[in-house]
Amino acid sequence: MGPLVKTVRWKRMSVRFLIVSVILYIILLIPEDTPVPPVPAARQPFFWNQDQRWEALEERFSSARKEGCGELGPLIRASLGRGDQLLSSLGAKARAVDDTLFDAIEENIFSLGPVIAACPGDLVAYVDLVNSMRSGVKAQSAKWDMNAGPTRNRLYRLLYGGRAALEEVVLQAPPGSVPASIPCFDEPSSTPSDDILGIRVHSGDILVSRGGAPTSALIARGNDYPGNFSHVALVYVDSLSRAVSIIESHIEKGVAIATIGEYLRDTKLRVMVLRLRADLPPLVADPMLPHRVAALALHNAKARHIPYDFAMDFQDSTKLFCSEVVSSAYRAAGVQLWMGLSSISSPGVCSWLSAFGVRHFQTEEPSDLEYDPQMRVVAEWRAPDELYRDHVDNAVIDAMLEKAEKGEGIQHAWYLLPLARVLKGYSWILNLAGGVGPVPEGMSATAALKHKSFAARHSAIKERVLEAADRFKRENGYAAPYWELLKLARQAAASL
Repeated sequence: MGPLVKTVRWKRMSVRFLIVSVILYIILLIPEDTPVPPVPAARQPFFWNQDQRWEALEERFSSARKEGCGELGPLIRASLGRGDQLLSSLGAKARAVDDTLFDAIEENIFSLGPVIAACPGDLVAYVDLVNSMRSGVKAQSAKWDMNAGPTRNRLYRLLYGGRAALEEVVLQAPPGSVPASIPCFDEPSSTPSDDILGIRVHSGDILVSRGGAPTSALIARGNDYPGNFSHVALVYVDSLSRAVSIIESHIEKGVAIATIGEYLRDTKLRVMVLRLRADLPPLVADPMLPHRVAALALHNAKARHIPYDFAMDFQDSTKLFCSEVVSSAYRAAGVQLWMGLSSISSPGVCSWLSAFGVRHFQTEEPSDLEYDPQMRVVAEWRAPDELYRDHVDNAVIDAMLEKAEKGEGIQHAWYLLPLARVLKGYSWILNLAGGVGPVPEGMSATAALKHKSFAARHSAIKERVLEAADRFKRENGYAAPYWELLKLARQAAASL
């Protein structure tokens, strides 16, 4: 065979390979079936609509810094005393959800915030006041209709609002003004226990946390009642060794068991410990019920592979998202958690979440478990640096979701779909072998591309917000409060 013949044959093979490659690329480029448009929950998102109030609080903070703590001391002590009096009245009898006493409590908490931020010597007393308020309000809510709008609004304004007010103060305070781990309510428990982050946790306790990924911020904020938390996990403590296991579900690998070290190495911007009330009838009958629930969840996680439930269908236990790990385990023991179901009724939020596979918009969101009157908030952990990152991520997501409400979708590099599908196939093979691939099990190639685009846009906006927030602090002498961060995020989102 001569050189010329070889050259011609090689060229023909190259052309054929190129043609086959182009055909395969075109085939792999065919878009997936368009999912059924999401059906939002039949509710209304909560809106504060109080921009003037937040600006007035910031002005009060600025003026308080000039007045000095010597002048403000009597006012602070009087306001703290009034707060204690209001909470004493709250505990005196059962209150209806529309009782004006709750309005007075809310106003006292918010009006105290700016002066405590200027004079952090009384910050610990303010922390105690906010924690006592939360415990008192949750006790009152035990007889309220948890799925009624007025109930949800009242609980959100006080519990979420109280936390927001407290954290604005914490972020202005000098380092070390309050410990990272703050005890809230010492609910008794008979189950085995150990320490996490300086907090005593018991078997059957629930850890509600916030991750550091943009998707974590979306989960926390993409709710009719935007929250602070994106992940839920169940604690199991061995009765003999006291070894702690954390049962949780991850997008990447489904239900898994982690040690304390593994749990904490996965970025946590905040952690809240929840515990069932000891006076609930099932626990009175069997104080070890939470431990048995955790043991069953641990057994199930070891017995079979349980994929992540991207659809967020809490009624289907063949796949489990993080909240489901907890709710399904307790439901099997006769305890129904999330007495007030979460709802997502904003078309923009539903559209974005559906791009990642969510199909159920009345479900169990991590942040909303706090409002369940069956649960006590035992403690919270939040380090100042992580707390600030949490607030910035929230502001960026809130600004992005405002654009979603105006019809902006999640763009993606459609031309990379063939490569994404190849990676999806590779991930499928790894999943069969018990491994984790670049595309999560249960997530489509298109959804993976959209997730990548979403994360990149979040990162770009966040970078600009951090730069602008640094300028704000240099110019004003204090850290930008949340409403200022949101303004900066809106500006950054509009410029990209």
